[in-house]
Amino acid sequence: MTGNGREDETRRRLLDAAGEIFSSKGYQAATVREITKLAKANLAAIHYHFGSKDRLYQAVLEHAHREAGRRFPPDLGLAPGADARARLYAYVRALLLRLEDKSRHAWLSRLMAREMAEPSPNLTLVVERCLAPANAVLRGIVAELLGPDADPLAVARFSQSIVGQCRHFVLDRPVLTRLYPDCDPGQGGVDAVALHVVRFSLAALGCADGRDYEPPNLASESGDAS
Repeated sequence: MTGNGREDETRRRLLDAAGEIFSSKGYQAATVREITKLAKANLAAIHYHFGSKDRLYQAVLEHAHREAGRRFPPDLGLAPGADARARLYAYVRALLLRLEDKSRHAWLSRLMAREMAEPSPNLTLVVERCLAPANAVLRGIVAELLGPDADPLAVARFSQSIVGQCRHFVLDRPVLTRLYPDCDPGQGGVDAVALHVVRFSLAALGCADGRDYEPPNLASESGDAS
């Protein structure tokens, strides 16, 4: 392995270790010592590769979101020119796949949940660089479904409601399975939940026959599962 190859490997290990530590302990409680220990790197490695704990945290979030976007892009491989309903289904299914992800970046949803509960000084950057681009895609879809005279506040609230449903079905599942012991909220897997969220949302948006919408066939994910 070349010098650059070793450096890239160390950087990757630091990102993965930091993701695990930050997601379990939070930004403030996490220490560079335990991150480098988990990554099997020396203490100077964080300064060399990232400059500071703060910049490492930023890099972790951007890296994880970039990987999630690569594996589960909002369009999930839809053909160009697909209608708004199909794009909404793809978006919802991709979001559910990201939330359900059990790969080595599965800590992303835990880290984001902690960031929402205990905002770090990086929250503005997280929103601008990681969340805003995908949210703009969803708002565009919702605006198209509502029509040319759509109220921006309505677009925002519908978009928030769609994301909220996805997060509820996945992140609140331990509670839901106890509230509905005879009706598993995840029954049928991601496809079934995605279809329910889309049909419910289309009906709320006032789309004709929204409750009977039939989705396109989409890939499980894009890229490898590493």
